[in-house]
Order: sequence, then C-alpha cells, then structure tokens
Amino acid sequence: MSRILFSAPFLAMLMVATPAAAHLPPGEYGSFLAGVTHPLFGLDHVLAMIAVGLWAAQIGGRALWQVPSAFVGAMLIGFGLALAGLPLPFVEPMILASIILLGLVVALALRPASGWAMAAVAAFALFHGHAHGGELGSAAALQFGAGFGLATAGLHAVGLLIAHLFARALQAGSGLPVRVLGGLTSLAGALIAFG
Repeated sequence: MSRILFSAPFLAMLMVATPAAAHLPPGEYGSFLAGVTHPLFGLDHVLAMIAVGLWAAQIGGRALWQVPSAFVGAMLIGFGLALAGLPLPFVEPMILASIILLGLVVALALRPASGWAMAAVAAFALFHGHAHGGELGSAAALQFGAGFGLATAGLHAVGLLIAHLFARALQAGSGLPVRVLGGLTSLAGALIAFG
C-alpha cells in the first residue's frame, strides 16, 4: 500500500508531462512559479531528473546528495552562461542524449566513484541549464532560476524516493525494478528523440 501512495506523485507527474513541452512561450517567464513549473511539465526534464535520483540511489553513500547537487549546481552554471550570452552547441540534442544515457546507466546499474558520476551529470546539467537561460530572455532571471533549481532538486528527490521504495531489491544486489525503470527511461528518451 505504501508503495502505491509514494508512487502516486511520480505517476501524476508523468501523466501531466508532455514531450519537450516544458518550454514556455516568450513572455511567460520570470516568476518563481514559472521556474518551478517549467521542469515539471516536460517529459524530457522529468525523465532526466528522476534518472539522476535513481542513479544516485544505486551508487549509494555520499552519492545520494553529491550527484543531485552536482546536477543542480552545474545546471545553474549553464543557466548563467546562457544569460551572459555565451553559446553552447547542441543544447537540445544533449538534453535528449542525457535522458537516454542516464536511463542506460541506471539500467546497467553502473556504480562509478561518486566523482565520476558527479562529472557525468554535471556535463549534462550544463545543457539543461543553458536551455532554461536561453529561453528566458529579459525576464527576472533570479526568481525563475531559483524556481527551476528547486523543482529540479525535487525531481531528483522523487528519483531517490522511488529507489527507496525498491531498497530491498537494491540491497539484494539485483535492483531489478530500478534497472527496469532505467531501461524504460532510456527507451522513452529514444522515442522523444527519434519518434
């Protein structure tokens, strides 16, 4: 019963998310609320952020907070780069690649040292942040950035919570339910990218 209750928010987010629809029309940016809702309504963002949380849970230890923190920090740096007008090539393809590859590392249950995982998610996060900053224009960056930073951290927490629900499987070594979620994430990323 508790698994159903805890997974309901995750399922609700997936049901309202639409592929690559987190990008708001110009003029609707700038508020804290717009920043919070921006990552929650695009399946591309939801899948990547939850996969970061799942992977952090698989690695365990300090990675539980280090990996999601590295993502949020690098995402805010990417946001700042965009606001400063510094270009970053292949932003949208890298966002889609992040879904596929993060899902894949979860499916394969790769458990590198925390530093390697932090570097990997940070590289992807730069592109996620740059996309947010590139769409912002002249709106209030600080409020929007704070909102999407908090929403991103919340999505990472959802990934950690989902992995926690399957903690026995993770402790037993197989972690099959989490690995299946990783595989489905990767497949969904491929469908968004090539569908």
